[in-house]
Amino acid sequence: MAKVLLVDDELTMVQMVADLLRQEGHEVFPFTNGVAATAALATHAPELVITDLYLDKSRPHGLEILKKARELVPPAVVIVITGFGSIETAKEAMKHGAFDYLEKPFKIDEFRLCVQRALSYNAALSETAYLRRQLKKKYQFSQIIGNAASMQEVYKMIQRVADTDSTILVLGESGTGKELVARALHFNSRRQYAPFVPINCTALPEALLESELFGHRRGAFTGAIADKKGLFQEADGGTIFLDEVGSMPPLLQSRLLRVLQEKEVRRVGDNTPVYVNVRVVAAANEPLEKKIKEGTFREDLYYRLNVIPIPLPSLRERRDDIPLLTAHFLKGKVNSRSNQPFQMTRQAMDVLCAHDWPGNVRELENAIERAVALCEEDTVQVSDLPPSLVAAVKNKHPELETQAADAAALPVVPESALYPLRAPDQAAPAAGHNASEPIAPLKNYLRDQEQTHLNRALQHCDGDKEKAAILLGISLATLYRKLAGEDKEG
Repeated sequence: MAKVLLVDDELTMVQMVADLLRQEGHEVFPFTNGVAATAALATHAPELVITDLYLDKSRPHGLEILKKARELVPPAVVIVITGFGSIETAKEAMKHGAFDYLEKPFKIDEFRLCVQRALSYNAALSETAYLRRQLKKKYQFSQIIGNAASMQEVYKMIQRVADTDSTILVLGESGTGKELVARALHFNSRRQYAPFVPINCTALPEALLESELFGHRRGAFTGAIADKKGLFQEADGGTIFLDEVGSMPPLLQSRLLRVLQEKEVRRVGDNTPVYVNVRVVAAANEPLEKKIKEGTFREDLYYRLNVIPIPLPSLRERRDDIPLLTAHFLKGKVNSRSNQPFQMTRQAMDVLCAHDWPGNVRELENAIERAVALCEEDTVQVSDLPPSLVAAVKNKHPELETQAADAAALPVVPESALYPLRAPDQAAPAAGHNASEPIAPLKNYLRDQEQTHLNRALQHCDGDKEKAAILLGISLATLYRKLAGEDKEG
């Protein structure tokens, strides 16, 4: 049950209420002195505070206790009781955060119901706070996986603009994680406690999309049997995410432009504007400039949306992140037969790194999900990957075909053929590290690590530089330049 701090300057009242609360199973801390009760708030951290408003008939100690109780972390819910009830004192108490207000004398059943409602409200607040913490944790910047330079630029941009109210346009191919970026922007901003409302502009026909976005009045059209809030009103105080905004019909584009300009919406069938405080994050999977030239997208709307663009790279443009993403998608997955975590052969990883991934990160996640579901051993092999993916890689990179065939035929995968997957949040062990060793400049360290990685790739490919370049996801010319030590920082 709950911890309850009780304050009243009438000893009889304190004893009676304390007995009632203990009968309900609550832990009660009774006080007849306001100063002592205030000092005990931090010590006992109660979930519920019940306090008289006028403790000594001259000074409203109850309001001071109320304010202190609401400042606790987490804040206590407060019920105020008094024998000097009036509308004015009730308003004053509620203004400072009181949950409810009871006048003496009150009925026992009325009191019990009030306590029950207050504790239920407090439990709901605690659950909501927990869920919001989990959401924020889920959509931290660290949950967007990638070490490529292009992704580092994305991280920097998100961190710089998350807590602004500027309109954001996220640009990237399908499956690159545009909604994940939008959620990271929202849950790392001061709007995080208000709603995040996503909508796919291609998912609904024009008539329904207008009603969904802006709402409607009863009788505005056939089937409108009641007033309905639109998603812009639902997102008030928070963020609305307009995915695939480039597919929005021309009429709705003009209405969206008005929302961005005037900060107000008009429901279908209503002439009265409604003010909304909403941050807009839009996303497009193809260049909007092309649609402007084709006459299917308004140029003025484009400039309203494109205040801060965040371009997301395709997965084929950051192949070095494929092992990292694979480790992320395999994290926590174990073979149901052996209860062992999944590993992956180097040949299977070669195929993943060589694929062009037209569906980007989403396609990679689905491929790993399928491979894990079909894998009969603890190790994912080429034969566990989607056949269409393997066929596409073989057609474009025939030199990988023998490796893939050999890997699929291996009855037992030797230790040396396994790709050492490591989750993104697990640091690599420092081999032979000695705390007394001098720390080299980061530039030198990174250069040495890169050379070690290049040499490992060449060794794995038996010195074949073309194969090594494919494995590393870089061009052959880049490999030669790096091996020659010519790839210097600008």
